[in-house]
Amino acid sequence: MTQRLPQLDMARLQDVRTGRFSSYDQRGRNQDGWVIPPGESRVLGQVGGPGAITHFFITTFVRRVLGPGFLDPLETAETAPVVEMHNALGLNWEESDPDYYRKAIIRITWDHAVHPAVLVPLGDFFGIGHSIPSNYQSALFTVSAKPEEEHHFGGSAAMNCYLPMPFRTHAKIELVNEGDLPLFAYFHIDYELYRRDLPDDIAYFHASWHRENPCDGWAPDLQVNTPEVNVPNLDGARNYVVADIKGAGHYIGCNLSVYARQGTWWGEGDDMIFVDGETWPPSYHGTGTEDYLTHAWGMQNNSALYGGSILHESQMPETQRYSVGFRFHVVDPIRFSKSLQVTIEHGHANHLSDDWASTAYWYQTDPAGTGVIQPVAERLPSRASDPGNTAPPRSEPPGPPEVATEIAILREHREKRWRAYERSMAERVAARVELTKHWEQGSRQAATAIRESFR
Repeated sequence: MTQRLPQLDMARLQDVRTGRFSSYDQRGRNQDGWVIPPGESRVLGQVGGPGAITHFFITTFVRRVLGPGFLDPLETAETAPVVEMHNALGLNWEESDPDYYRKAIIRITWDHAVHPAVLVPLGDFFGIGHSIPSNYQSALFTVSAKPEEEHHFGGSAAMNCYLPMPFRTHAKIELVNEGDLPLFAYFHIDYELYRRDLPDDIAYFHASWHRENPCDGWAPDLQVNTPEVNVPNLDGARNYVVADIKGAGHYIGCNLSVYARQGTWWGEGDDMIFVDGETWPPSYHGTGTEDYLTHAWGMQNNSALYGGSILHESQMPETQRYSVGFRFHVVDPIRFSKSLQVTIEHGHANHLSDDWASTAYWYQTDPAGTGVIQPVAERLPSRASDPGNTAPPRSEPPGPPEVATEIAILREHREKRWRAYERSMAERVAARVELTKHWEQGSRQAATAIRESFR
């Protein structure tokens, strides 16, 4: 019997044919990008199976021209595809579409299925949440943007995915432009082809995107980690849903984008993952959103192979409301045989009304997905200047009547605590004002003494 040595897999010869789909200039020149008009799609690659996608690289840009430049577009058609000069120089006048990462869609279909298995906004698929590129590295995805583009809405970036995506009879990868401007794309997608059919235990890759804006919060005016929001959640019914999957397979993770309307800490909500239709408490119950994303005591501005921050709120100092994090279950996949529902509380027992969006990744036996994604108008990122983004509505309290009664009592206690706090703060300020008067006098006397001693 041949000895199996997994540590030597990279050195092992295999009967495999490798290939690549690419946007290269087929004239042999250097104009290597494709252009996808508004409202249209392009097939980036398709091939018969059996095989597997092994690597997906793409970089894109969408520019809106605001006025005539001095460089004739026809004369520069065979040079760089975009003028990388500041508008202040007067040679060009254009800007990036700030929302195009949410307007464009990655659509991947396996084995001629009726619906695609992957249907996700371009940016969110690779971890660019809110249409804001931010440099990060992980085991499965990377994003790299130069300083002029990073942390700017619609900034260009290099995006990579290293997830294996097997198929049996056919693979089709499309890029859909649902925006109102042309989309420029440079890409290469590497794949393998096999002579023999894939084993029965090889599942298909899936990815889906979901957003709730706002989440259905019952007390968005209350802060996390206060007594008023520490109420029970005994069913998870109002949790944010990352994925709701029917079938057999294993979940390998997600990225999560949050726009925090309250302008303070948005976490603490527990992750609850319900396997095969189980009820609360699920067999997979966590201790807080930041814990699920592999951090603690809030999110920090770092990441590792399987979890962490992609975009930390401190990297957008003008608002400190945007966050993107991720968790990949590479070594700890969550397996299911009938169904899986991945959920997270938005605040304590779902009290916050922030803007949440997520991309879920998993493998399952069925090649077809749901074919459903929210329309482009419901995908556009939140802005601090948008009406209502700092004053979210309040919904009905969760649970049975006794919980609503408890919340009402806690709110009364909060009002009393707030009034007492205001009185104490006013007294503290008044006392410090009196001290300041004394210190002002003391400082003046000390300066006078120094002056008198030095004549």
